[in-house]
Amino acid sequence: MKGLFQHKWSVVLIAVFCSLLWGSAFPVLKVSYEELQMASDDVIAKIVFAGARFFLAGLIVLLFIVAKNWKRILVTKRQLFTLIILGVVQTSLQYFFFYNGLANVSGMQGAILSSAGTFFTVILAHFYYKSDRMNWKKTLGLIAGFTGIVVANWGQEFKISFQWDGEGYMILSGLTAAVATILAKELAAGIHPFAITGWQLSLGGVILLIIGLPFLEEGAITFTPLGWGLFIYSALLSSIAFTLWYSLLKFNNAGELSMYKFIVPVSGVVMSAIFIPGEKLNIFIYVAIALVAIGIIIVNYHGKRQRDVA
Repeated sequence: MKGLFQHKWSVVLIAVFCSLLWGSAFPVLKVSYEELQMASDDVIAKIVFAGARFFLAGLIVLLFIVAKNWKRILVTKRQLFTLIILGVVQTSLQYFFFYNGLANVSGMQGAILSSAGTFFTVILAHFYYKSDRMNWKKTLGLIAGFTGIVVANWGQEFKISFQWDGEGYMILSGLTAAVATILAKELAAGIHPFAITGWQLSLGGVILLIIGLPFLEEGAITFTPLGWGLFIYSALLSSIAFTLWYSLLKFNNAGELSMYKFIVPVSGVVMSAIFIPGEKLNIFIYVAIALVAIGIIIVNYHGKRQRDVA
């Protein structure tokens, strides 16, 4: 199993697969909001929906661990504290911003805006790791990436569209995702990747449910057969993607893995255009995803000599 997460081509395939799963989340969630009849301004309904999704996702992973080797689910008190921190940041805080921000932007915009997390990771790494300082290539990549994010919000009238509970929340979601990436790499050493995924998802989900359930209004979420299907799929994509990604992080450089995340905004935009009624590709979206993809590749690309040395 360890070799699977270290072999060059299997690492590439797993990273691409995870990115495609995350990309599919944008149209799935946008369609879910409509199918479950959640009002765009109902923050509590989205908190509860997110909490239920991630609690189920974490439970799936924990049950899988128990079935394979129940001892891997055990953690020390110190590790539990670390997992609670990850649950708060990676799940509760990040997805509070993500779910509520996505409700107020298009699926295509959301897919592009979420890529801010990759660029924030590069910036944070500059201050946290002495061996991962900024250089001219990373600076160029950041400029390209953030320019793409701006273009994504440039409407047909050549006016910037921005609202704090829409685009602002999506950018804050990216920032918390960047913080969580550093935390997962540094604090979770010694914990099995599957256990990290299961515990942080379930703990983060419980926190969201505790916050949201007491204030959930009757009829705020109306489940249908399709709604249940979308809910279960969204839970499965989280459990699978996070489990595989944390496994990759354990044996590979976080910066190099982040390069493959250029697939998330690209696939998210394409799938949103296909599955979300009323969303169509235009010149601004084409330019935005090109700039974001180029930016992600540039900030994470290392020459052959550097990779061999690493």
